[in-house]
Formats: sequence, C-alpha cells, structure tokens
Amino acid sequence: MDTKLFLTIFGSVFLAELGDKTQLATMLFASDGTNPKLTVFLGSALALVATSAIGVIAGAAISQVVSPRTLGVIAGLGFVAIGIWTLVGAWKG
Repeated sequence: MDTKLFLTIFGSVFLAELGDKTQLATMLFASDGTNPKLTVFLGSALALVATSAIGVIAGAAISQVVSPRTLGVIAGLGFVAIGIWTLVGAWKG
C-alpha cells in the first residue's frame, strides 16, 4: 500500500466531510436520546463506505473514457460554479 497516497486521500476526505450535511445529519440522529449510538455510527459509516465505493467504481469507469487531467478540470470548474452560485445566492439573500 502507498502510505503517502493513503494519508493524502484520508486527509482530503476527512477535511471535506467535517461540518458537511452528512456530519450534521449524523449528529442529529446521535442527539436523539432514543437512538442507539452504535446504530447511528454503523449506519453512517456504512453509508460513507458505500458512497466511497460508488465514487471509486465511477471514477475508474470514467477514467477509461476521459483523461484524469480533464476530470480534474471538470471537477475544479464544478467547484468554482458551486462557489459562485453560493455567493450569488448569499448576495441576493
């Protein structure tokens, strides 16, 4: 296993997930005293694993047709577009 790659992926996903809707939803479920915390943890962990598996499978399939550089440009433009959309919405808000 490539330790550097592993740590880069771990750090990127960990930072991206902090404070996002997934974490907030998990905190809401955990804050309900009637919900067993282990069930909340296992459910949210399995969901993250499943979405990550879909991402890996989709990325591997798409990379057979589109170059990694093109994918990077498309992803970057997507993030910029979402940022602009968010700023415009806040400005109008």
